[in-house]
Amino acid sequence: MKNKEIQFEEIWNDKKKEGVKEFISSHSAKQSKERLLTNKLLSIQYKLEDYIQNDSDDEEVLKILDFVKMYLKALNLTKKKLATYFEMRDSNLQKYLSGERKLNAEVVLKLSAFSHTKPEHWYRVQIKNELIELNKEKQKTANYQKYDYRNLVEI
Repeated sequence: MKNKEIQFEEIWNDKKKEGVKEFISSHSAKQSKERLLTNKLLSIQYKLEDYIQNDSDDEEVLKILDFVKMYLKALNLTKKKLATYFEMRDSNLQKYLSGERKLNAEVVLKLSAFSHTKPEHWYRVQIKNELIELNKEKQKTANYQKYDYRNLVEI
């Protein structure tokens, strides 16, 4: 009796892929609007967490504004309405979200409560983006080498 090796194509082919797509679509159609919204919000949260943890140099830079826009789209809200809800002027909120102003604890706590995410996630996005910008300008990074402890103490 001769053993036949199973080929990848026999397991995962276009017909099977289409069957999986149909299953997912039919299952998704049965979910409530609330469940679909929860899934969208979780997806954004996972993107946020993944962005923070990913150290890839070729990764697209995402601002806090990008993540907030994802939440607003999922919830069918405007940035102006969010600013009102946060008891802020729209232009002021825009400056925080775009990175023109650094986040403060009050804004972070509002974003955290709004999105059901940890406050530190928002700070980490801000810090990651600052470091990306700094690393893009190698000269600035080199300027900080003078603060190496070895320049201060004799070993």
